[in-house]
Amino acid sequence: MFQQPSDAPSAGSSDGRLRLETQRLVLREWTASDIPDLVEGLNDLGVAQWLALVPHPYTVEAAEQWLAYCARLAEAGPERTGYELAIELRSERKAIGGVSLTRISRLHGTAGGGIWLNAHYQGHGYGLEAFGEKIRFAFEDLGLRKLENGYFPGNTASQAMQEKLGYRPEGLRRQAYRCLADGLIKDECLTGLLIQEWQRPPRR
Repeated sequence: MFQQPSDAPSAGSSDGRLRLETQRLVLREWTASDIPDLVEGLNDLGVAQWLALVPHPYTVEAAEQWLAYCARLAEAGPERTGYELAIELRSERKAIGGVSLTRISRLHGTAGGGIWLNAHYQGHGYGLEAFGEKIRFAFEDLGLRKLENGYFPGNTASQAMQEKLGYRPEGLRRQAYRCLADGLIKDECLTGLLIQEWQRPPRR
């Protein structure tokens, strides 16, 4: 699907849908069979409060709407402008979160995107592993040069993860979102990562 170095993890599958692999995780397209895991992970205010567009409670209907959106993204083919991927834990064959690469501009060489993890699977380095692989895919497979991100003030876990990978502060968007989960209006701390600043996490 994409040209890549011979020693890089797989960036495709037999049906043309994106599939990225690390030692412990598989990053892949969402499927209908993931709905129970999706609802389990996002129907948690402790997770959803850090995400701008996730309602609470998070229902099966919301998950179905999300999967329909993801399917439309995938239908765009290799020139698609976004990827929404499930984070599957190999040992359990379970979707434990999601990672995204959004607003892809091949003209400017930029993209955005975030990550979330089921609360039961936080604190084990899965987020760093998944986000690091997303960055590798963006820079090495897609040939992008800069990634942009953000986090709500107080989300120290996201801030620390981004700093480990080389992201730098780029400003503050005041009152950027009304969070759907808790209804609060929140600022967004902006971050950016240039390819030459990328700090690769150690291989596990």
